[in-house]
Order: sequence, then structure tokens, then C-alpha cells
Amino acid sequence: MVPALDPVTPDAELPRKTGVVVIGGGIVGVSAALFLARRGVAVTLCEKGEIAGEQSSRNWGWVRAMGRDAREIPLALESQRLWEALSGETGVDTGFRRAGIIYAFDTARMRDAYTAWAEHGRDYQVTSRILSKTDLQELVPGIDPRIDGGLFTPSDARAEPQKAAPALAAMAQRAGAKIVTRCAVRGIETAAGRISGVVTERGRIQADAVLLAGGAWSRLFCGNFGLDLPQLLILGSVSRVGPVAGVPDVTVGGSDFSFRRRLDGGFTIAQRSTSISELTPDSFRLFRDYLPAWRSEWRDLRIRLGRRFGEEWRRKATWALDETTPFEDVRVLDPAPNAGVIRGGFANLQRAMPAFRDARITDAWGGMMDVTPDGVPVISAVEAIPGFFLATGFSGHGFGIGPGAGRLVADLITGDRPLLDPTPYRYDRFKRSRTSAARLTLHC
Repeated sequence: MVPALDPVTPDAELPRKTGVVVIGGGIVGVSAALFLARRGVAVTLCEKGEIAGEQSSRNWGWVRAMGRDAREIPLALESQRLWEALSGETGVDTGFRRAGIIYAFDTARMRDAYTAWAEHGRDYQVTSRILSKTDLQELVPGIDPRIDGGLFTPSDARAEPQKAAPALAAMAQRAGAKIVTRCAVRGIETAAGRISGVVTERGRIQADAVLLAGGAWSRLFCGNFGLDLPQLLILGSVSRVGPVAGVPDVTVGGSDFSFRRRLDGGFTIAQRSTSISELTPDSFRLFRDYLPAWRSEWRDLRIRLGRRFGEEWRRKATWALDETTPFEDVRVLDPAPNAGVIRGGFANLQRAMPAFRDARITDAWGGMMDVTPDGVPVISAVEAIPGFFLATGFSGHGFGIGPGAGRLVADLITGDRPLLDPTPYRYDRFKRSRTSAARLTLHC
């Protein structure tokens, strides 16, 4: 189980009418609700479990622009500016610190790749620079001398996953948003060819627009009304240790380890460049979509066949809106961490950083990352369903770019000038077939 979340006091009543329904209480959903409410839009956020109960509280806590896909860099930089501004307004220390992030390298191939990225990042005014071995030793005293250098971005930051989304949710409430937890949305309703509302387990909400920010559940939700959202899930495994003397404030990711200082003085650690992809029925349905990604990322991906295949095979794929849904059956997706990844990452860290040799793991947890075929999120209107919007598929990057994504999708919903060019995040880049009108009639 993930470490304890900061509590959010939900609204007791479910409104029967609102302007926008936001489905999902992670960092993106609460950010969108906040920016919508600040514009005077009536907004109701429905979360099937607890605010930030899934990946938004289970990630590493990095807020970085360094190393991003070129399509994400503008969003990452805008998000950092929003992180800084919002963190000063929450009344809660969210742990946001621009303490810098280092990618340490120990091969010539990694050095060349990071050097190329640093040159590319300058086009976007990212502050990255290459560190020599001596530079690295000065910034990270005691690091294994076999590590040859690093890519350092002093403007990159960190924050506390268990605090950030709850703090933004409270801000959204103060701005007028309704936050309703333990209230699953079962599906959308349409009238005259566009969104007219949603059906929740507690009743209907009439609405002009719906934003799905459902993370790992988004493909299943969309599939019920015939919308083909290409998305698979990757298991991340994370652990933490208590305070350790002699470790600098900077966040570090090596080829096979990472650590980030927390507000309590301890560290969140993980095995970098190692993710678990369990085969599921969707792995075969989406094989062609993901084949290029599997080919390029095979070094970092461990493919496994486990319990999830049978669990997802047996799970309901479609349902009527008066039926109990999978979202009510599983309030919080709480996968077990991979023990081998946890042990391996910690052992790698202890070899690379002797200061951690006497540390002990106090907690470990798993989280499911929603991944698109190109590793870039969908932040977009869905043209086949006017009034329906997506903000999902953040591919493990959602915590860092969440505030910017929330602001951008709020712009799209209200028709305001977008924070930045939304074209790279459009749903229709995947060239899926249009939603079936028959399925919409049947399920909505």
C-alpha cells in the first residue's frame, strides 16, 4: 500500500447539474478542476476511490523537463512554472523544490545520447548541461567513481506525490469545484449527438462537457461506448528508506537506480530503466500499435505473463449504466510491487552510493502507468462525441506535467486560447475508427 495520503474532505452532495464533469481525481483531474473553477465554470469531479489514490501518489515525485520527448518539453516547462506558482498558494508544503535532477551515465552510448539531448534542450531554453566525472563527484560526493559523468538540469524539481494532488483538490474546492469521492462514473449520456451528462453509481449529472482523466481505467471506460483508446499498463515498483547522512539534495537517476529526497528527510528510491509489462488480452489486441515501442524500448522492458491476463479476461468489458461496473469493484488499483525490481534497485543504489549501505527499506508499493503507443499523452477533444475530452495516457510522466495538462485541457473545454499548441496531444493522431453511433445509443 502506498504511504498515507493527505486527506481531502469530499463534498457530501452530488449535484444534479453542472457545467463540466471531471472523471478521475489524480493530479491531472484535480488540476483541470482547479483551472475550470477559477474561470467560473461549474465543475464536479467524481473519483471512484480517493483523491490521488492511484498513480498520482505512487510515482517517483520528479518534476522534470530534462530528457523529455520534444513534444512534451513545452508542456513540462509550463508545468514547472505552474507548480511553482500553485505551491505558493496551497497553504500546504507540497515539497516542490527546484533542487535539480541528474541523469548519471556509465557508458559511452549514454554519454552520447545525453549530450545530444542537452544540445536539443537548448532550443527550448532548458538549463541542462553535461557533467564531467569531477563535476559529478562535486555535486554527488561519494558516488561510484566508475560512473563517468551526467546530464544535470538545475531548474528541474521534485514534489511530494502524497501531498500535491490533495492540496490542489482543496484549492479547487475553495475556487468552487465540487469534489465527490467514492463515486464511480458508469458512463456518458448523449443527446442530439453531443454530451448531455453522465451516470454515476449515485445518480445522473446533467453536464455540457465531460473530461475523462481516468489514468489506468481510461481505455476500459471508453470501450464501453465503442471508443478505441490505445492504452496499455506498465507496472512501476517504488520503495522508500529513512533519512541518510551525506546524501546531497539533488535528485539522481543512474542507469539502474534512482533516489529523491523527501520532505521527511528520507528518500524515495526505484530501479531506473526497468518496467514490468504483463501480457493481457489488450497486449494482443494492440500488438501492431505498440510494436515500434516494444522494439525501441526492449532493453528497459520486462514482459511477463501473470495473473493480470486472467483477471482482465474475466473482467466485464461492457455494461449497462444501471449495472455495477469494474470501477466499483476495484476502488483503488493497488498492485503488488515486483520484489525483484525493489531488491535489485536498492542493491544497485547501495553499490553506486555507499552512504545508503546501512539504510533499510521501510515501505514498497506498486503503481500502474497508463502508456500510449508513442509515449505521449492524449489531451484532446474527441470529435466523434462533441463535449467529450480526454486527458490520459501520460506514460509515467503525469505527475510532473499534470498541472500544465490540467490547464491545457481546461483551455480546450472553455475554448480559451490554449496554454500551448495542443496538436501533438490530439486523440486522432492514432487514426482510430470513429465511434459507433449504435454503441452510443445502446450504452448511453
